[in-house]
Amino acid sequence: MAAEKLLSLSPHRRIIVGLLANLLSSICIVFINKWIYVHYGFPNMTLTLIHFVVTWLGLYICQKLNIFSPKSLPVRRIVWLALSFCGFVAFTNLSLQNNSIGTYQLAKAMTTPVIILIQTTYYKKTFSTKIKLTLVPITLGVLLNSYYDVRFNVLGTVFATLGVLVTSLYQVWVGAKQHELQVNSMQLLYYQAPLSSGFLLCVIPFFEPLTGDGGIFGPWSLPALMTVFLSGVVAFLVNLSIYWIIGNTSAVTYNMFGHFKFCITLTGGYVLFQDPLSLNQAFGIFCTLVGILSYTHIKLVEQEEGKSRLAQRP
Repeated sequence: MAAEKLLSLSPHRRIIVGLLANLLSSICIVFINKWIYVHYGFPNMTLTLIHFVVTWLGLYICQKLNIFSPKSLPVRRIVWLALSFCGFVAFTNLSLQNNSIGTYQLAKAMTTPVIILIQTTYYKKTFSTKIKLTLVPITLGVLLNSYYDVRFNVLGTVFATLGVLVTSLYQVWVGAKQHELQVNSMQLLYYQAPLSSGFLLCVIPFFEPLTGDGGIFGPWSLPALMTVFLSGVVAFLVNLSIYWIIGNTSAVTYNMFGHFKFCITLTGGYVLFQDPLSLNQAFGIFCTLVGILSYTHIKLVEQEEGKSRLAQRP
C-alpha cells in the first residue's frame, strides 16, 4: 500500500519524499553508528558489509511482496559499479583515519565539481554557467567550516584524493547504469548489494581483525548485535534513498543535498549539544545554503524552460 501511494504521487512530490527519507535516515544512521563505535567498538568495514547484506535482504522481502519486480542483469555490466562502491568505502574510511575531520569534510566537498567534470568530459553532459557558479559559495562555505581543522599530510591527501575520485565515479555510475540498463533504483541495488558484499568480504580481512576484542567474530553482546542490525535497517533506507535521488534527479543534485545535510548537522550540534560554532563557521553555513538554494532555483527554472521549449515544438 505504501509503495502504491508513493508511485501515485507527482514526480516532484516523489523526489521530495526521497530527499526527506534520505535526510532522516542519514541523520539517524550517524547517531546509531556513532553509538556503535563509541560503546561497542564494532569494526567499521564489517558494519558496512552488514549494511549491504541487510539492504539485499530488505530488497528480497520487497520483491516477494511485489513492491518491485527484479530484472535480470549481466554481472559484467555492474561489476565496476560494485567495485567502485568498495573503493569509495575503503578510501573514505582511510581518509577519515589519516586526516582531521575538517580536511575530510573539505575533501568531500570537492566531489561535486569532480562529478561535473566527469559528466562534462566523458558523458558530454552540459551545465550552464549559472549552475557552475553555484559551486563557488558552496565550496567557500565548506572551506570556512573546515578551515580551523585543516591539517594536511601526504598520506592523508593521497587517500582523500582517491576517495573523491572513486566516490564521484560511483555516484555518476549509479545514475548512468539506471538509465543504461533501464532499471529503477530497487532493481539495480538488488543486484549491486550482494556483489559489493562479496567484494567487501574479500577486502575486510586485510583491514580488520577476525577474532579477539573488536574482531569480526569477537564476543559481541546481544545489545551490540541488535544495535548493529538496527543500523543495517536504517542503512537500507539510506542506500535505497541515495539510488532513488540519483536515479530521479542527478549525482550533482544528491551532492548539493549532501552539503545541506552537512549544514544541518553542524547547526543541530550547536543547538542541541552546544557544540562550539565560530563566526567563520556560521558564515560558512550561510554561504553553503546560499549556493544550494541558488542551485535549486536555477535548476527548477531551467527545467521549466526546457518543458516550455518542448511544448512549443510543432
